[in-house]
Amino acid sequence: MSINRPIWTKSFINIFVSNLFVFIVFYALLTLLPIYVTDALGGSESQAGLIITIFLLSAIIVRPFSGKLIDRFGKKKMLVASAVFFAITSFLYPLVDHYIALLLLRFFHGVWFSIVTTAAGAIAADSIPRERRGEGLGYFAMSMNLAVVAGPFIALTLLQFVSYVTIFLILSAIMVVGVLCTLGIKAIENTSPVNRSKLTFEDLFEKKSFPIAVVGLFVAFSYASVISFISLYAKSLNLLDAAGFFFAVFAVAMLVSRPFTGRLFDTRGPNTVILPAFVLFAIGLLTLSLTNVAWMLLLAGALIGLGYGSIVPSFQTLAIQAAPETRSAHATATFFTFFDTGIATGSYVLGIMVTTMGYANLYMSLSIFVIGILFFYQWMQKQKSTRKQLQSQTDY
Repeated sequence: MSINRPIWTKSFINIFVSNLFVFIVFYALLTLLPIYVTDALGGSESQAGLIITIFLLSAIIVRPFSGKLIDRFGKKKMLVASAVFFAITSFLYPLVDHYIALLLLRFFHGVWFSIVTTAAGAIAADSIPRERRGEGLGYFAMSMNLAVVAGPFIALTLLQFVSYVTIFLILSAIMVVGVLCTLGIKAIENTSPVNRSKLTFEDLFEKKSFPIAVVGLFVAFSYASVISFISLYAKSLNLLDAAGFFFAVFAVAMLVSRPFTGRLFDTRGPNTVILPAFVLFAIGLLTLSLTNVAWMLLLAGALIGLGYGSIVPSFQTLAIQAAPETRSAHATATFFTFFDTGIATGSYVLGIMVTTMGYANLYMSLSIFVIGILFFYQWMQKQKSTRKQLQSQTDY
């Protein structure tokens, strides 16, 4: 039967490893650069935060155009080219010793991050048998999940023994291996004609992926509270040592559940995975709000890992499945444009909210908000089902 067609082909393994190394560099720099700005460049905490924001802003701006670029020049060509430029940009960090120059470099780096991750997601989706896409994209998401732990661990461990320049060079070398992996990838290219003279809305976005991308934005908005404030929250509770293990537990929970949730998505339907995942995500945020000891913090990490970690690959799969086969790059770009916007907006808005309501109340409020997103998702699914029924009646 076709269900036995393999996922872990040579091409899929190469795209998995390449994406893993891109995100290791991304998360390592995400952890290292705020310290670098305040320590080596003498910058403020707000300047350190802007280093992160400018990268995400660049990715959000460029992401809609990446689908058009990939269609025009080809998925593999754009993957290899953007991976090469991402690596080259990584080698430039040791040469930068001024804050404004670092801001410009981060913006430039974000451009290539946007394109390389969009191309990688599209190629991964195309290389997976359609009937196993939920399972396969769940495995592909593990490359990002592993990097969440590996990137910060590499950066913070090396920082104890070597200089910033040496760390930048090591991360650049890691990315060179990622570039080499892209050379062994086979991509299914778009054979439909591409409009080269005029830029249209369809060149930037896949409108059929909009509904699930909007829900994904709200999920990302909620998750921004975790990646932005978990260390500060843990510090306020005198649990900073335990916070170092939070994302390790988070990643392990995702990795352990991934084979089961992916298969359930494909065999029992997306809601079999998505509905319980929302509940677990909400309970995880609620547990965070009630945390006062280390084991509760780690339990929250596991629950959020199981919940949020299942929602994102499921939504990415739904976004791609909603689009025509030839529009996988545009669907991927659309989904992550909304997703990145949710992270960036959440980091800013929730940062304002936490100053007035405190961390515990923020996480409790977000647990309720996530349940609200679940009802919104179900409402959208019902609307979609109603439209299909009306369309079938009309066709009949």
